[in-house]
Amino acid sequence: MKVEVTKLANGLTVATERMPHLETASVGVWVGAGSRSERAHEHGISHLLEHMAFKGTATRSARRIAEEIEAVGGEINAATSVENTNYYARILADDMGLAVDILADILTESSFDPEELEREAHVVLQEIGAADDMPEDLVFDLLQQTAFPDQPIGRPILGTPETVTSFDSSALRTYLDRHYRTEQTVVAAAGAVDHAQVVRLVEERFAALPAGRAPEVETAVYRGGEVREIRDITEAQMTLAFEGRPYASPDHHAAQVLATVLGGGMSSRLFQEIREDLGLCYSISAFHWGYRETGLFGIHAATGEGDLARMMPAIADTIARTIDEVGEEEIGRAKAQLRASLLMSLESPATRASQIARQILVWGRPLSTREILAKVEAVDLPGVRRLAREIFLGSAPTLALVGPVDGAMSATDLAARIATRAGATT
Repeated sequence: MKVEVTKLANGLTVATERMPHLETASVGVWVGAGSRSERAHEHGISHLLEHMAFKGTATRSARRIAEEIEAVGGEINAATSVENTNYYARILADDMGLAVDILADILTESSFDPEELEREAHVVLQEIGAADDMPEDLVFDLLQQTAFPDQPIGRPILGTPETVTSFDSSALRTYLDRHYRTEQTVVAAAGAVDHAQVVRLVEERFAALPAGRAPEVETAVYRGGEVREIRDITEAQMTLAFEGRPYASPDHHAAQVLATVLGGGMSSRLFQEIREDLGLCYSISAFHWGYRETGLFGIHAATGEGDLARMMPAIADTIARTIDEVGEEEIGRAKAQLRASLLMSLESPATRASQIARQILVWGRPLSTREILAKVEAVDLPGVRRLAREIFLGSAPTLALVGPVDGAMSATDLAARIATRAGATT
């Protein structure tokens, strides 16, 4: 399989990967604009815009959009993240023309009818309420806000009831015109696709997309801190994070390996020591999120109120031991997990289209599987140990807690315990 890339005269990039054994395809539009692209008064507009794209165009009603794609057995959806927004369709090979036509229609001809906008804003208010009712989601929003306080990158993607209900059609068009521009937009397709056909369809249907680039986003600065929201519920949600590495950093893959060693599966240190050996929680994991100029390396765990006081210092001790005791066998196992995950992802046209588009937005080109595997393989034990010390001992902690957490250990005490147990000078 080979990725083909064409940059159109208007600056829009089209990328495809043919997967000859498939009869289906996935095609989507990835825009390098997400919640961190918003100005303070626009908080939540990226996500609302994603919703409104499906609520009618100059030629299609919201109902017709849904009926046309589902009449051929396809599906269409969208998602907003901190740095990107994507709109995608999954269809049979013969329906590529319809999928591209609908995607172009909703992104260049949306009507933003005021009545539809009022209804959809109400739907988003319900979504905000649902997220607030789910402590396992809320704790991650609080973590992001605390790690990056008073910055666009730290604001929840959904927005607030006040901001969401303040947007009118003009605000949506202003944001769309400013950020949905060709130089930071990629149309990617994978599966049963023909590159020349996709290029031709995109040239015809996306001519109206504004050319050029959007304004640069505000530089993110990791701060750290602590927040706890006490709620009368059974389970305590805990996230502990430190500054990670940007996705283009030479240490990005080492950070992924470290996260896998620490909490990436049933063989990971946190799972074995906190859940299996001590029985202090049901779920526990580690993650690394890379952004353009920073990152977030974190741990998430959920436990009962009675176990929280024991679990938190035990997590600190596991982190401390990992800094100096992580070994070659663990590194090898983590690299094998990452390799397998990457190779398995090649079997999904939707995942492949997303990977290709995101790589182009980040690096300006698609990365070959061989290149990515080489980066993973190049991660070594000294590099992981160095990075572990830099992350866990060199940055301020961020702690977010939700639930019966009033007696929980503080971020300062957690950091001090990690440093002491790792043999560092605090």
